[in-house]
Amino acid sequence: MADHVDLVLEQWRARRPDLDASPMGIIGRMSRLGALFDAELRRNFAKHDLDRASFDVLATLRRSNPEHSLTPAGLMHSSMVTSGAISQRLDRLEARGLVTRAPSETDRRGVQVTLTPEGLELIDKVLPTHVDTESQLLTGLSKAERDQLAGLLRTLLESLGDKRD
Repeated sequence: MADHVDLVLEQWRARRPDLDASPMGIIGRMSRLGALFDAELRRNFAKHDLDRASFDVLATLRRSNPEHSLTPAGLMHSSMVTSGAISQRLDRLEARGLVTRAPSETDRRGVQVTLTPEGLELIDKVLPTHVDTESQLLTGLSKAERDQLAGLLRTLLESLGDKRD
């Protein structure tokens, strides 16, 4: 069975036989998968009036501690949201009543971001559909293949400096 990336690699072999284009096979497939995954995840988030970054903030607060509360810096450290996006994202989530920002009790200059009951209800509603969507995206792989792929991707990420703090 062949995919689009195989066609691209064949074309490069024909036009530039001197060039080892095999890395394109991996990166190209990962890029295509990323786009397919992103489209499906966005579709699921949209059903709940969320985007990926908003989901990530809510999910990070939900899983972080029993109080569902972090500083903005803690959110950036624990989530996949960039520093440039965090303030804007928090403004939107706060306007929707999904999070609150309050002065820190331990640092006068700091702020604590906390899930509201509405935010907790929403993330608890969305999370199972998110996991189900991800599971559906991986149905082409067996459990053993999923485990193997997860290990290989972890190794690659670590080799590129993406380590658990």
